[in-house]
Amino acid sequence: MTEPRSASRRALLGGIAAAGFAAALAPRNVAAGPTAIGYSGPSVPLWPGKPPGAPRVLPVPRVSQQSKDAAFDDRWMTGVAVPSIEVRRPAYRDGSAVILLPGGGYGFLAWDNEGEEQARWLTARGITCFILSYRLPGEGWASRATVPLQDAQRAMRIVRSRAGEFDIDPKRIAVLGFSAGGHLSGSMATRFDEQVYAPVDAADSLSARPDLAGMIYPVVSLCEPFTHGGSRDNLLGEGASKALRKAGSVETRVTKDTPPVFLTASSDDGLVPIANSLAMYNAMLAQQRPAEFHGFDKGGHGFGARLPKDVPAHVWPDLFYAYGQRHGIFTA
Repeated sequence: MTEPRSASRRALLGGIAAAGFAAALAPRNVAAGPTAIGYSGPSVPLWPGKPPGAPRVLPVPRVSQQSKDAAFDDRWMTGVAVPSIEVRRPAYRDGSAVILLPGGGYGFLAWDNEGEEQARWLTARGITCFILSYRLPGEGWASRATVPLQDAQRAMRIVRSRAGEFDIDPKRIAVLGFSAGGHLSGSMATRFDEQVYAPVDAADSLSARPDLAGMIYPVVSLCEPFTHGGSRDNLLGEGASKALRKAGSVETRVTKDTPPVFLTASSDDGLVPIANSLAMYNAMLAQQRPAEFHGFDKGGHGFGARLPKDVPAHVWPDLFYAYGQRHGIFTA
């Protein structure tokens, strides 16, 4: 989800030791080989050695299981010491890819709601998925305001550099982010050519520009009056200057080079106001860039792909997929 529906999601998350981290994030009930919905692939670390700006003591990985149903996962993740992309490959591949950016107010990652569950419907459509476990800015990293963007840019470049291995087209890679992950998706679309880390290998010579960006109930502005204060403070630190808040606001960074953007949100979102999506949509229109926005009456915040069929916003995955088809990204 994102920054939470309840105050409990703002608390520090307890969990398991680092040794069991990868196993704890493995998708439940997914076979080792191809299935109707896809299968789990490798975990690919983003950085050789420690990531940029590593603290002397790395954060401790933790996973907190929110679900009380033994057959259903709803995990939140903190302590990302080794950022990575978790590969989810479909049985049939159309050559496209999506890098998934879970939300969590830049304070945790909603791994299932905005990662694994999104990968399931995408792989069912033939799309190879990469779920990004990106570093959380408040866990001791230097240059905290760009820490998630460092990981997202690096992930895009790694995926492009290994396109042949993953059987994907390097010119058909989208990003899809939720809440704070939507802010990161928008930052990828508008700041892809900003150097936020020193190159480490040949992959960093490749473009970090996504071919399409999906922003689902996104945080967009870090300025008043409709910013989400938790995401802003987790990313920039409390008391950030007006200049820094403006620089981190996605709607101020749209240019003629921004890729197509898909947006959806609900009017009754009491956590991240729909005005964020409207600001991004208007910024895209002002620059005459392709954009599609779907605003729904009901849905709240953090609905992922979990809305019942009698709530119209449940159709957003089909709308996103159709938008990607029209832009030549998805072809199955």
